[in-house]
Amino acid sequence: MTTPAAHVERRVPEAVHRRRWAILGVLMLSLLIVVLDNSILNVAIKTISTPAPTGLGATQSELEWAINAYTLVFAGLLFTAGLLGDRLGRKKVLLAGLAVFGTGSALAAEAGSPVQLIVFRALMGFGAAFVMPATLAVLMNVFEREEQPKAIGIWAGGVGIAIAIGPITGGVLLAHFWWGSVFLINVPIVLLALGLMFWLVPDSRDPSPGRIDLVGVVLSVIGLVLLVYGIIKGGQLASFTDAKVLATIGAGMAVIVCFVVYEKRSDHPSIDISYFKNKVFSAAITAIALVFFAMMGVTFFSVFYTQSVRGYSPLKTGVLLLPLAAAQLFFAPRARLVVDRFGNRATCTAGLLLLGAMLGAFATLDADTPIWLLEVIFFLMGTGMAHIMTPTSVVIMQALPREKAGSASALSNVFRQVGGALGIAVLGSVLSSAYRNGIEDKLTLLPAGLRHTAGESIEATLGVAAKLGPRGDALITPANDAFLHAMHVTALCGAGIALVGAVIVALFLPGRSSTPQQGKEETELVAAEH
Repeated sequence: MTTPAAHVERRVPEAVHRRRWAILGVLMLSLLIVVLDNSILNVAIKTISTPAPTGLGATQSELEWAINAYTLVFAGLLFTAGLLGDRLGRKKVLLAGLAVFGTGSALAAEAGSPVQLIVFRALMGFGAAFVMPATLAVLMNVFEREEQPKAIGIWAGGVGIAIAIGPITGGVLLAHFWWGSVFLINVPIVLLALGLMFWLVPDSRDPSPGRIDLVGVVLSVIGLVLLVYGIIKGGQLASFTDAKVLATIGAGMAVIVCFVVYEKRSDHPSIDISYFKNKVFSAAITAIALVFFAMMGVTFFSVFYTQSVRGYSPLKTGVLLLPLAAAQLFFAPRARLVVDRFGNRATCTAGLLLLGAMLGAFATLDADTPIWLLEVIFFLMGTGMAHIMTPTSVVIMQALPREKAGSASALSNVFRQVGGALGIAVLGSVLSSAYRNGIEDKLTLLPAGLRHTAGESIEATLGVAAKLGPRGDALITPANDAFLHAMHVTALCGAGIALVGAVIVALFLPGRSSTPQQGKEETELVAAEH
């Protein structure tokens, strides 16, 4: 029997193979700005919510839309962007996406109102949708299969770099410049990435894309936008039983069902639905969605814990996140070694159990908890994330043929973004409801209009307290207590979601890393030279 190693044939041109690590560096730089933007924005949320001239005076709802407008457009276009990258060329799509993202960043920096900021954030999401799937697709086409797990690990570690740089950079910028500088910082990074990409990165595409599936593309965009919008709206209203929310989510699900049915019957589908019959592929996709569900919901409130309850500045908040970033940066490239020894199932299950335990640990934090405990929690969260994201990304990317790398990457990112949107919406709804229930009986002496406003969030309560002067001091302690209780409830919900993910991967992921398929010729796509 011929072993896989005996007939390994290099599918990547020698010139591309020699500069593959430099290309990976450029791809990580492109990924950096997409992740950097969100991590910077998380630190700047409190500043943007303050009245002009310091901020924009954005309400809680406007802040959520500043985050979710990006997510909505990003998630809605990811799948289409992956398909276009496979068809038109990943390098072309990357360059166009970076240019749009940079333009949106420059405009967001000069936004004169929360509405303008939301619109320009949506434009940034449009550009980012074409960047994220293309980076991983290019990676799959400049590395041979045996090096792909290592390269994906380093790629995932790039997220750790962005998590580390983002909050600290945001804190420094906010300490010395106006709030718009957190977006303007993207522009020079975009220009550098564009220059390096023109020079180093080869183009690649699906050599036999077939006819474009226009119906499938339209259905996927409409379905994803409706679904994510309904999820976001439910989180803002703190109710998923609202008629409009149910109608929007229901319509999104119905369109997605139509998309699946059409794709199964089409002779030129955008995505082969049969891939989801592979339990390993489906489990890996689900694990990614659940991880981001839990993580996005919990990290959203951690900024308010450190800044509003603990009183830390944006810069100090950024520094506090360093252990999370350091753990991801250190462990993500090394996770493949753990997989080689213990298999995907044990590695990912342990990672999800660790993540769940750390999310649950947030339920033990109080206003005076020693800060080093929070640092330990962040470090172990990053460790768990690294041992989930790298193995599942490798499983997903290697499950589909190389010429479909853009579609595989897009599918992974769609589930990641929908999971994240669900996390912010659902866990944000839990946080909002629990906070209002905890604070409303302390607001009875306020006028009716102020009472409703003050009950929206801890920032709203503290804002009303500040306007009341000395009389408002009595609201500070109840606000902190109500927020801590709401945070504890939300953290336990996030932990429960992570445990569900652990059960799924324990049941369906393989015990050992899979080897390349034998007896079936893989259609490898070579990266085209300039």
